[in-house]
Amino acid sequence: RWEYGGLQEGKGSLMYDFARIEKKWQAHWEKNKSFRCDRVPSKPKYYILDMFPYPSGAGLHVGHCEGYTATDILARYKRMQGFDVLHPMGWDSFGLPAENYAVKTGIHPAVVTAKNIEAFRAQLKSLGFSYDWDREVTTSDPAYYRWTQWLFMELYKRNLAYETKAQVNWCEALGCVLANEEVVDGLSEVGGHPVVRRPMVQWALKITHYADRLLEDLEDLDWPESIKELQRNWIGRSPGASITLALEGGRHSLDVFSTRPDTLFGATFAAIAPEHPLVETLTTKENKRALTQYREVTRKKTDLERTDLNKDKTGVFTGTYVLNPATNNPIPLWVADFVLTSYGTGAVMGVPAHDQRDWEFAKKHHLPIVAVIQGGNVEKEAYTGDGPHMNSPPINGLNNKEAIERINSWLQEKNLGVPKVNYKLRDWIFSRQRYWGEPFPILKDADTGEVVRLLKPEELPLELPPLKDFAPTGTGESPLARLNEWHTFHDPVSGKRVRRETHTMPQWAGSCWYYLRFIDPHNDRAPWDKNLEAHWMPVDLYVGGVEHAVLHLLYARFWHKVFYDIGLVSTVEPFKKLVNQGLILGEDGEKMSKSRGNVVTPQEVLGRYGADALRLYEMFMGPLEKVKPWQTGGIKGVSHFLEKTYALLKDVAHFPEKSDGKLIRPLHRCIKKVTEDMETMRFNTGLSAMMIFVNEARKEKGLTRSEASIFIRLLAPFAPHLAEEAWEHLGEKEPLSRAPWPRANPSLAREETITMAVQVNGKTRATHRVPADISREDFLALAREDKRIKKWTAGKTIRREIFVPGKIANLITS
Repeated sequence: RWEYGGLQEGKGSLMYDFARIEKKWQAHWEKNKSFRCDRVPSKPKYYILDMFPYPSGAGLHVGHCEGYTATDILARYKRMQGFDVLHPMGWDSFGLPAENYAVKTGIHPAVVTAKNIEAFRAQLKSLGFSYDWDREVTTSDPAYYRWTQWLFMELYKRNLAYETKAQVNWCEALGCVLANEEVVDGLSEVGGHPVVRRPMVQWALKITHYADRLLEDLEDLDWPESIKELQRNWIGRSPGASITLALEGGRHSLDVFSTRPDTLFGATFAAIAPEHPLVETLTTKENKRALTQYREVTRKKTDLERTDLNKDKTGVFTGTYVLNPATNNPIPLWVADFVLTSYGTGAVMGVPAHDQRDWEFAKKHHLPIVAVIQGGNVEKEAYTGDGPHMNSPPINGLNNKEAIERINSWLQEKNLGVPKVNYKLRDWIFSRQRYWGEPFPILKDADTGEVVRLLKPEELPLELPPLKDFAPTGTGESPLARLNEWHTFHDPVSGKRVRRETHTMPQWAGSCWYYLRFIDPHNDRAPWDKNLEAHWMPVDLYVGGVEHAVLHLLYARFWHKVFYDIGLVSTVEPFKKLVNQGLILGEDGEKMSKSRGNVVTPQEVLGRYGADALRLYEMFMGPLEKVKPWQTGGIKGVSHFLEKTYALLKDVAHFPEKSDGKLIRPLHRCIKKVTEDMETMRFNTGLSAMMIFVNEARKEKGLTRSEASIFIRLLAPFAPHLAEEAWEHLGEKEPLSRAPWPRANPSLAREETITMAVQVNGKTRATHRVPADISREDFLALAREDKRIKKWTAGKTIRREIFVPGKIANLITS
């Protein structure tokens, strides 16, 4: 009788006691520090990194374990290939959830975070992941954020950090600023209170200075093309022109940015953002009331809601006209919320005939539509394709590319505009009105607010002071503003009365550079050693969820390029290869969440089937990058495979020394397949190859000691606990984690027989099982005599015979 987690007699054989075995080997690995990475590297390196988790109170579910299992398999494989493998784990532990919990309960975020980390660490260890736990880092640890503060000061010294007045999400009821992620349909995620946009002084980082390099350097990265495209779109490089529109009457002028200056002759209106500095000046007295009402509505919308292509195209007329510089005709100036002050000049020209957004706006507000490019029916929709220009004297007859070049020259000749490149990318707002984050290492004049000085390196870390009241202040400042003695004091260095910054850094700050701290986590003289950085960087493989496709990766790349420019790192990019694991859905086919009640935790699975079974099932579900539904019933199959494998390997005493040769070819085919699939991370098919081999070995009534040694090493990255137990039974003295990876003999790994297709004029008409080394002459002779083929060649002349070894023969007839 088989009971999960216990050793029972059943039908004359001992069953696999995973609970005892897994506990035994996890204790062994921890005691012997089996996966500690050499402090002085001596071999070829391989740096494998997981996107480190935020330690939430909910803990891990089985979806989180997928990427961790994949990287662990590869880390174990690379060690056995003779690489120095750096495979660390840490915690992205600053952030809003811990502070929100502190507001509700009064429990300090540090206490909650430490408890959650302890639970996460235990979960990861229970799965047998081969992390070097001596390198563990925590972003909220003062020993870590000391260097986050130091790195911020390096950016500040190079004028890459500055203060600016920026639009933020303000919730009056909660008395605080909210991140975009905390706002849903204009309401706070917590409590459902109204949220409005309002300007506030914030710290910002000049990521826009690196826009072109962030774009160009994407090309050489081994990343999914979809992720590269997301980053390209976020950066949003748009070549065009800045064009000056004079106000009718000559009192003012308005600069607009357009990516299609060649359509200028078709501009029939202009629009400015509700926050544009000239909006009050350019709105007539009669239209002020409508403007005020419109701006109030706009304040409740996020930038994403305002630019949604499906939204109603709203706006109000200012009562003012500007002149189209190409035609000198007056065109109405509108205020429209689809225009953002953060993009271009905060003002645009409207060309309804050739821009769908402008077309919809013109139709709603009864504005003229003037076609200036031949093609389409602009009464039904905007024509956005290419074609000869018309109604545009300087460029009539020219297509898009030539027309843009010519109109740009014409604008410059007339002093009406200049070519310009614009970006969607905005400078990174780098401050939060929260307690649980890195304090800024900066002192300001208490009266003027001017920066007095940066802290000295020896004054770091500037630690978060103790606090009991974590509730928002209601003034837009962080809870740190309550600590008068902490934030305002006499500075003996400058001799001035100074004030500390009460804002804190965003959670992104610590995650921007953690991959570098893993290289040298205990260095108290520098964030990392340059020689170690030169050895380990770049990260060879980075695995994580697609939700970090833009912001985290973009911010980390930006910081890394700054570090490269100032000589702190040796590589232009941090992450050489990127893989996004697919989402694991609940059994109901929906994303796992507490609210749906479909979350499956590792502990549920471990108690019934064990860690090796969970690891194998997560890989066997399908390709790593694909979305897959969890099916608890499916894990029984891999659990049965482990039982069969244990039964095959447990009786070492009866293993013969010499082989009868029946398993030698299947074993080398298995080595070849698993090795190939390791390199391409096709773990599901590599696992299938091992299942096939176990079935063949059971038919042959067992393995030799040599064959068992080879198979155990193949299995070790996937099911390390069972493999270690079998390795010990075999009497091997060398640690399994460092044992050499088996190599396939090419001649033995070749299939003895293969299936080849016979085509007639490119269409498959028959297949044959033939010797793998069959010659061209023999296979073509076989094909010609096949009755199925003669049916298609009868009465025709075979003009050509194509032979692809190991695959097909194709007979071309006339």
